[in-house]
Amino acid sequence: MKMQSSQFTDNLRGWRKYRKMSQLDLALAAEVSQRHVSWLETGRSQPSREMIVKLSEAMDVPLRERNSILNSAGFANLYADRDLSEPSMARVTHILEELLSHHNPYPAFVLDRQWNIKMKNEAADVLFEILGDPCQVWHDVGDTGELNIALLTVHPKGLRRFISNWQDVVTPFMRRLKKEALESGDESMLRRYDQLKEHTGELIDSNDHSDLVPVLPLEIDLGGPLLKLCSVISTFGTAQDITANELRIETFYPADELTKKYFAE
Repeated sequence: MKMQSSQFTDNLRGWRKYRKMSQLDLALAAEVSQRHVSWLETGRSQPSREMIVKLSEAMDVPLRERNSILNSAGFANLYADRDLSEPSMARVTHILEELLSHHNPYPAFVLDRQWNIKMKNEAADVLFEILGDPCQVWHDVGDTGELNIALLTVHPKGLRRFISNWQDVVTPFMRRLKKEALESGDESMLRRYDQLKEHTGELIDSNDHSDLVPVLPLEIDLGGPLLKLCSVISTFGTAQDITANELRIETFYPADELTKKYFAE
């Protein structure tokens, strides 16, 4: 139990510092006393499960990592981590299928926290047709894992070849990925971001995300028609399941009549 308490204090202090919060900041956000936060960090007080959840919410700790904090204090997982294929996730999967279907004839994807494509609609296949054979393209970009939309976008042999406004897209796109990786506190996501950054060349690598735009314009040059799209990211805002909480739904919308007609046909 002593080891668990030590692990918990390290976790709590680590997340507080990672979020750049003082003990007073955390106490105010969680509506508890600063003394209680201090005693929890030094092991003088033992946390309840409810207190861990309260502090985690105040620090915006991802659900996956909240389970780790709970475990370090001797508590069982509170948040389920289920695959989309499991029967218990049928309702979520049905909602996603409806969203993707209703978004036709425009491309839409369901992505996991690593930006792997978990689901896509028919229009997304139309968008990928410009790349050629998907298996060959995936082989060319040198990855053997799941189909990853971030890697397909930034790799010189991927979608990047056709993005005519690449210089306008790359910086906000990479900043968005960096922001998501940093907020997760997940080492695997940070490593994935570093791998992606190897393909983008020199960027203005700033920690200032104030210029992140909610809609990312994308121009795809097919050597004839110039497709103009806007990308929008949506999430499950109140999900209490780890998988659903981490999903990203990326939808593309036509920015002009030519693009609208192209996908409609």
